Amino acid sequence: MKSRKSVIITVAVVLLGVLTLVVVLSRGRSRTFRQDFQIEAAGYPGAVSKIFMADKENNRVSLDYVEDSLWYVDGQFAASPHMVELLLQTLSDMRIRSQVNKAASENVIRQIAAKSVKVEVYYKDYRISWFNDRFRLFPFQNKRVFYVGHDTQDMMATYMYREGDKNAYIVNIPGFRGCLSPRFVVDPYAWRSHSIVSLPVQRIAKVELQIPSSPEESFCVERVGEGFVFNLLNPPHQAEGFDTARVAQLLSSFVNLNFDEYAKAVPQVELDTTFSASPRTILSVTDIDGNTHTLKTYIKYSNPDDLRAMPDTSMYQVFDINRLYAILDNNDTVLIQYYIFDNILQPASFFLGREHSYFAR
Repeated sequence: MKSRKSVIITVAVVLLGVLTLVVVLSRGRSRTFRQDFQIEAAGYPGAVSKIFMADKENNRVSLDYVEDSLWYVDGQFAASPHMVELLLQTLSDMRIRSQVNKAASENVIRQIAAKSVKVEVYYKDYRISWFNDRFRLFPFQNKRVFYVGHDTQDMMATYMYREGDKNAYIVNIPGFRGCLSPRFVVDPYAWRSHSIVSLPVQRIAKVELQIPSSPEESFCVERVGEGFVFNLLNPPHQAEGFDTARVAQLLSSFVNLNFDEYAKAVPQVELDTTFSASPRTILSVTDIDGNTHTLKTYIKYSNPDDLRAMPDTSMYQVFDINRLYAILDNNDTVLIQYYIFDNILQPASFFLGREHSYFAR
């Protein structure tokens, strides 16, 4: 009886060893044959937990997965879902178009060493993966490191070098006409979300707009039960007969309200003039949990250099007709579009039906 058990155990151990050897060899052959750079990332939340990128100028950015498909930039700022999804899709779809021939490989690797973006991807992998990844066992955290170099002459692929390889490769996305290097951006601002507020109407508690130059036009729309009331702020009192259609449009504007871009290089002349004055408007949106987002807006001049020569800046009327500056939550200076905010930054009289004046302009 004991000898029978021993035989069974021995056979099982041998079979398991042979099976493991076959899996390892077939996995190695498969990966060598396919020469894949891709990482299973898109469509699998949490499959990739972190992406770190750095260039030769010491610029760096870290994208970290939190939960529920949410990513953060450098552990502090919400990431742009569109940008992250595009990168994950790129990691999933990119393939080796060809290996750089031996004569040119040394020169290409030298160029990549001089100027490239280092990419570290931390992702979930499996010790055993059979039947085209349909049967997988023993998950573990893996790390892939590669370097994104310059683009090919036809601008249809990008030179890359994978850490541990002897040769460089030309990598592309089959069916996509274009190179891949622009997708590996190291600038942290490029990855940050442009969302100002994202609130459905049922989660809005209060919307307040202060107009320092015309305090009598300042107002707030506040939730009372299942509805809203319209209050003037100076002097404080509830206004009757407001335009429900315009107020409804105002409230629905906060479902997905975004700014245009970060204002990273504001001219000194505007710092000395525009931002030293009172804001044009101060918009505050509070949700039912008591969280408040504030947006202070300022006029953006179309040609800031001309402002230096103006004897009286109060008479200066040449300003950007498309965008204006805004400071979000007393932190980031951004640019917003009049087109998006025309129905939001309006005076109280607009919502009371007394006039139709686009005050924000």
